[in-house]
Amino acid sequence: MAGKIPQPFIDELLSRIDIVDVINSRLSLRKAGREFTACCPFHDEKTPSFTVSQQKQFYHCFGCGVHGNALSFLMEFEHAGFVEAVEDLSSIAGLEVPREQPKPGEQAHLASNKGLYALLERAVKFYRSQLLQHAQASSAIDYLKQRGLNGEIAREFEVGYAPPGWDSVRSALKLPQRDLIDSGLLIEKEDGSSYDRFRDRVMFPIRDARGRVVGFGGRVLGDDTPKYLNSPETAVFHKGRELYGLFQARKSVRKLECLIVVEGYMDVVALAQFGVRNCVATLGTATTQAHLERMFRIVGEVVFCFDGDRAGREAAERALNNSLGVIREGWQLRFMFLPDGEDPDSLVRREGAGAFELRVKEAQSFSEFFYDVLIKQVDVESVSGRAKLVDLARPLLAQLRPGVLRQMMQDELARLAKIAPAHLGSLLGGASEVATAPRKPVEKEWQNLSLVRRALLLLLNLPSLAQKAGDGSRFRSLTLPGMPLLCEVLSLLNERPEMSPGALVEHWRDHDNWRHLVRLMSAPMVIGDAGLEDEFDGVLSCLDTMLDEQRVDELLDKEKGQMSHQEKQELSRLLLKLQSN
Repeated sequence: MAGKIPQPFIDELLSRIDIVDVINSRLSLRKAGREFTACCPFHDEKTPSFTVSQQKQFYHCFGCGVHGNALSFLMEFEHAGFVEAVEDLSSIAGLEVPREQPKPGEQAHLASNKGLYALLERAVKFYRSQLLQHAQASSAIDYLKQRGLNGEIAREFEVGYAPPGWDSVRSALKLPQRDLIDSGLLIEKEDGSSYDRFRDRVMFPIRDARGRVVGFGGRVLGDDTPKYLNSPETAVFHKGRELYGLFQARKSVRKLECLIVVEGYMDVVALAQFGVRNCVATLGTATTQAHLERMFRIVGEVVFCFDGDRAGREAAERALNNSLGVIREGWQLRFMFLPDGEDPDSLVRREGAGAFELRVKEAQSFSEFFYDVLIKQVDVESVSGRAKLVDLARPLLAQLRPGVLRQMMQDELARLAKIAPAHLGSLLGGASEVATAPRKPVEKEWQNLSLVRRALLLLLNLPSLAQKAGDGSRFRSLTLPGMPLLCEVLSLLNERPEMSPGALVEHWRDHDNWRHLVRLMSAPMVIGDAGLEDEFDGVLSCLDTMLDEQRVDELLDKEKGQMSHQEKQELSRLLLKLQSN
């Protein structure tokens, strides 16, 4: 199989590509000072908030928060995969995409995953054939007809049928038992034998964003439980990140602007049949922060669609709570509740797609639902009730990111509690951004950043600063959060001083630190270009001082009799140096 694309090639590619040319060929950019602007292609807006920095080789939308480099722009705008985007940029730069051979361990892992995808594709065909051919598939066909599904939509979503036997899959696929267990299709017993996980169920293949089958969901036809059964976690399936129907939605709608989150597979399929093609479903779990971040990388608006009963309201509250830590300015999050006794499937059949989409547009906003939930727990007509409202809201508002959204949520709380915004700010522990006297909040935020974050932010704005640090590996002994990443960034930039900030961030795409670097890249830089070097010198000086203090502590921990002559001299020198500082 072909190896992965070498990281040095991607670094080189991004250094040759001008992000302004890439984006300007798809949008109409206008010069605005040192940057370029346009209306954001990822959410609706009338006033341009999408900026492209030629210096950083990075784009950022202040409206919806989307950001990245030329590579990530192609992936989002063109709905392209990573390899496809690299190949597109390479053709622009006139470069041939090389491939490196995986290491032996990686080769086995990649081959294993590739084998899993191929195995699951075969399972899709098997379940599809059983729906059409199996003698006992009539109950599944009756169920699908009862739900009103036509053959065209069933084929598009590859709906199938798992026979009632205990050994149907292995007998049909004729593959090793271990492979079928690892794929989640078989359940292993304590004695080493196995049996089919899915039996007498309508089957829904789950495809990831690249269109690969990663798992299945099965809807029971008889009295077995649970009603819906999903594949277990495997090497390729992680239900806390995947969304059923997302691949089909992106394939069907050229420019997705809104995603509707419904509860079940059948809801997604039935709504698609009626022309509502922007629906997804979580896989038997509450909507996670990973789900939300994935959706908001694609669209600017997400609407949760829940039953109007108690269970639906509780599910909505869980979704609300899970969104607090990730929601930001420009993200439109709404909550839609169905009439009693209705589900999305039955409602769209009764009212039609137009009426259903109108309900979506009229769904409650994030702030409305947030305070709806809290107000139902208190008596806002009484002083004590309003005091309790503030107490309930306090820990929830604290989870919101600092910014305009949190400030507006606090302003709404002040209105509901009938309290002055400035007074409310002190009650919320200083979280309010309402100021009673002029101040410089951005500069204050800069001072509150850790030394490591300051260093990284400076390097992301001016990578050539790394040359001033010399051998950054000397800082590895400092046990500060993020220090290993800073040392790696310094080392990389010393080897590749020509790297642009956008290429620097891309270098970490497949690492856990990528998200942190992207957020730092999007953070405002309050220091002018002329002051960047001085600020970086100051950060380096502080880190070197911490190294000296750490060494002093190590030497002082030794018994005087155990210190060598050289160590005593070193201690004296360091103490004098620290005193002079």
